[in-house]
Amino acid sequence: MAHNINFNEQTGKHSFFSVNEKPWHNLGQIVTDYPNSKEALIFAGLDYEVIKRKIYTHDGDIGKGLDFLIRDIEIPNHQATIRTDTNQVLGVVGKDYEIVQNVDAFTFFDSIVGGDGIQYETAGALGNGERIFITAKLPSYIKVGKDDLIEQYLFLTTSHDGFGSITAAFTPVRIVCNNTLNAALRNHSNAIKIRHTANAKDRLTMAHTVMGISNQISVQLEEIFNRWAKIPVIDNEVKKLIQVALAPNKETLLNINSGSENSAYFEKMCNSAYEYAMSNPTQDMNTTKGTLFGAYNAVTGYFQNVRIYKDSESKLKSMMLGGLAQIRTQKA
Repeated sequence: MAHNINFNEQTGKHSFFSVNEKPWHNLGQIVTDYPNSKEALIFAGLDYEVIKRKIYTHDGDIGKGLDFLIRDIEIPNHQATIRTDTNQVLGVVGKDYEIVQNVDAFTFFDSIVGGDGIQYETAGALGNGERIFITAKLPSYIKVGKDDLIEQYLFLTTSHDGFGSITAAFTPVRIVCNNTLNAALRNHSNAIKIRHTANAKDRLTMAHTVMGISNQISVQLEEIFNRWAKIPVIDNEVKKLIQVALAPNKETLLNINSGSENSAYFEKMCNSAYEYAMSNPTQDMNTTKGTLFGAYNAVTGYFQNVRIYKDSESKLKSMMLGGLAQIRTQKA
């Protein structure tokens, strides 16, 4: 599985760090204690700046007395983004594009909780450093039943290549199996997007909005998950719920409801998720085994622990940025 983690030839290190967990594909740095934002920036190899430079093309013209005359022509309304430590071109952007420096992304997180209590757990850069990501853990938990704890994470990703907005998302993660649990919620999305044309004041305002969203979502999720943990579900119902959640289209749903056969690929996918639900040790808790909460965990567990992705970036996008895994778990 490809990783696409940035490798800095100047430092000889991959741009990724993780706290206590094995680094991504064994690449990057592992640290034993939660770093502050300045330390995390260095551990992740994100301590570089990005600038904009003018772009030129060349016009060939035959001049008198000269064999060949090359004239620089500036390309209007567009500039290249360059990382200053390696001079690599990261992308081409419009004139109104505002660079969000890597350090600004961490400042954004610090401002959410006043710099206290937030724990930077992973961060890194992909490609040539054109996309960065940060995950940070909040100090409080969502509690399901007596001892099933769900940690609360904030995830941020931004790019320097002109593609995509700054995205900040709230993501609850069940400790026992490390599954993200992005359930569908009333009147709430778990993420906000900020355009690169937004100024620093607007971004700071959005930081507080993220915290407000997180607080409201955590209350809703605790209520929902505890209700689901009290609803018994027999094995056949678990399998049916998995099939419905994983169904890619209406035709598949109709076949499920009528008892007709679906494709071998779909059946294999459902069987893998069902096997995870029935036999994985992380499902053997009072809150999950034989409950609706357990059936939901089976779907999230399949996408994060069983399904094979073409590369790690695809998996990251699928789980965090509204990809297939999020769509299916929302459907669940």
